[in-house]
Order: sequence, then structure tokens, then C-alpha cells
Amino acid sequence: MELRVLNYFLTVAREGNFSRAAEKLHLSQPTLSRQIKDMEDEYGKTLLIREPRRVLLTEDGELLRRRAEEILSLVEKTEGELLSNDRSISGDIRIGAGESVNFRLVMQVAKEIRNTYPDIRFHIISGDGETTLHRLDRGLIDFGYVYGDLDPAKYHQLSLPARDRWVVLMNNQDELAQNETISPTDLHNQPLLISRQTLSPSTHGDELLNWLGKPLEELHIAGSYTLLYNASLMVREGLGCVLAFENIINTKGSDICCRPLKPEIFAQPFIAWKKNQVFSKASQKFLEALKNRFL
Repeated sequence: MELRVLNYFLTVAREGNFSRAAEKLHLSQPTLSRQIKDMEDEYGKTLLIREPRRVLLTEDGELLRRRAEEILSLVEKTEGELLSNDRSISGDIRIGAGESVNFRLVMQVAKEIRNTYPDIRFHIISGDGETTLHRLDRGLIDFGYVYGDLDPAKYHQLSLPARDRWVVLMNNQDELAQNETISPTDLHNQPLLISRQTLSPSTHGDELLNWLGKPLEELHIAGSYTLLYNASLMVREGLGCVLAFENIINTKGSDICCRPLKPEIFAQPFIAWKKNQVFSKASQKFLEALKNRFL
């Protein structure tokens, strides 16, 4: 499997059309079509469904598309690491992170690093904890900003000097909006919107589920979310109340409001990285700066 042909396939998949992909790759359409057909013949799989004006991915084609994106991303990351040198440290640092106002602590360290090494570039890949750890395991990111209990056999973690407070976001017209605080029993019969990560075991949602005092199957779960802004739109349309971290959504002057939980509960953020990970020089410098700031 050649990287060149993987890139050809990925371009066709993204463009959805051989002629546009060939133009983008500066190839003739017959040449591009033949390269993809040779790949299909080699593996005995049909990757594309060819229609007059478009191409569609088969199930095998969709699998290859996902893997090709991961492979080519990892190749690009590795090339950048190898091309950096000791005299002028440069390169890309990729951090997977969920939504939290406390992520600014990590970005303060990033700013310090760029002041010293302006050729270092930071890339933030948003996602919940499960997605972030998946990317970390595959080497697609260097660090993860995560919550919950991590496997000490797989990861190092650095605790940050901050906590995220859980709150409830609700429509101003909701009768619970009259309350100054929200107790677990207040929510037992309410339609709830919870983060996808809360649905997974051993995550920062554990303390939330313990606070609620009921298993998920006994609660009225109206939906889930990964990005809180989209969840806030669900609240505005009256789909339910959102359990989320405080201060991510600005509710001032809007048609939704925020209420703290009683008793209060908090989540502790960490910076995590794989054990035995081989870091680029740029990532090594960043890790040193994180430890100097937070250890």
C-alpha cells in the first residue's frame, strides 16, 4: 500500500468525483482511475461505487478512508518531527481537548513556548474524552486534556490546578429556572441532555451519575451531545436541561439560564500522554514547560 496511492484514494473520496480529484492532483482522469482500480484489484475489494457524475464509498471504502486519514496524518506529523533540529526547534504539537474554560491554563504555557520558539505550531483537536484517548493511543495527537480515571499502565498524567464545576443549563421558561440551586431529585423526572462521555464508564461523568443517585436507565434521557454550544441550542428549543461545565456558554441576556448543583460537584482536568511515547523536540520542550508550571 503506497502512500501516494492512499493520497489519490483519499482525494477521490473527499471530492466525490474523479475529474475534480484528478484536477486537484494534476493527473489525467484515466491515470487516476487506473490507480484506484489497481488498488481494488490488489485487495479484491470494491472501494468505490462509480456513478455518472459522482462516486460513493462502499463499506470497505469508508474503512479505508478513515484509515488513510489517520495514516497520512501520522506521516505528516512524523516528517515534521524529523525535519526539526536542535538549533531552531520547530514543528507541530497536537493536543486533543474537550470544552473547558480551564484549558486556558494549557494555552498560557503554549504562549510561553511560542515566545521562545516561534516556529512551533499548536493544533487543538476538539473531542470528548473517549475520542481524545482514541487519538492519543493511535499517535494522532501528542497530549490529551482529559478528565476521569486513566489507566496508569498506559498513560502519564499531570493534574492542573483547577476544577470544573457542574451546572444545569435550562430554558428561562422552565419551572426549575425559579430555583437558585438544583438538587438531584429536581432532575429525576426532567428531560436531560448529557455529554456523550457521561454515558461511558470510568469517565468524568462518574461523579455526576453518583450525584444524580439513579442509574441512567431510570432517568429521562432526552439526548446527548459532544459540543456544548450545540447542546445549548437544544435547550433553547425546549428539548431538555443540559448538565455541563460552568462558564462555557455565556447565558447573560439570553433565553437560557445556569443554575449550580446542590451539593456542588467538580471535575479535575489532567494533561495526559502515552507511556514510552517518543516525543519530538517541540513536544519535549512543551512537556518540560508544563511540568515546570504545574508540578
